Amino acid sequence: MFLIALVLSIAAHEFGHAWMASRLGDPLPASQGRLTLNPVRHIELVGTIIFPLIAFSSGIPLLGWGRPVQTNPAAYTRRFSRSTGRMLVAVAGPAMNLFLMVLASVVLVVLAKAGVVGDKLVTVVGDNFVRLNFVLFVFNLLPMPPLDGGSVLAWFLPPSMQGLIDFLQRWGILILLGMMMTPLFSWWMRPALHLYDIWWHFILEVMAL
Repeated sequence: MFLIALVLSIAAHEFGHAWMASRLGDPLPASQGRLTLNPVRHIELVGTIIFPLIAFSSGIPLLGWGRPVQTNPAAYTRRFSRSTGRMLVAVAGPAMNLFLMVLASVVLVVLAKAGVVGDKLVTVVGDNFVRLNFVLFVFNLLPMPPLDGGSVLAWFLPPSMQGLIDFLQRWGILILLGMMMTPLFSWWMRPALHLYDIWWHFILEVMAL
């Protein structure tokens, strides 16, 4: 169940990048077949299948990734600066995960009210899809390249701090792995998970009305 939810969530995430780049005028994602919700077009064997299975069996954090969407910022509309375009494309991926979280929650409420699903299925979908998409939303906004939050950070910082962005782009993956092995990662995720608990409690209360 988790692997299925992860594949679908990653596909939606990558579609979000492709959709926003296309909206900005870049034909590259569509020409490469990425402007679709078909998971086959977005799966990266190691990141989407092998690593999550290893993580599941070993107890390490259950995260994965898809095949990155290639974009051409030079083709973006001139209505926005190139840095703004990159930021919008980056944010669109996590935004899709947030949208899926809300959509799945609403669908569960409707089906539960109609008596179509029981408590067990609500729990399974909540743990394996709703919560997963919220985690992907928060995790990918961590301001550290190669995550989407790195592009958001680059957009916020002034040109005089470009050296910091260059440093993070070179060493960001190692810093990120180090954070995941220290309390720093929990410091980032714990408040967000608390917000999720509030959201899920609200959904359960709506179902019980």
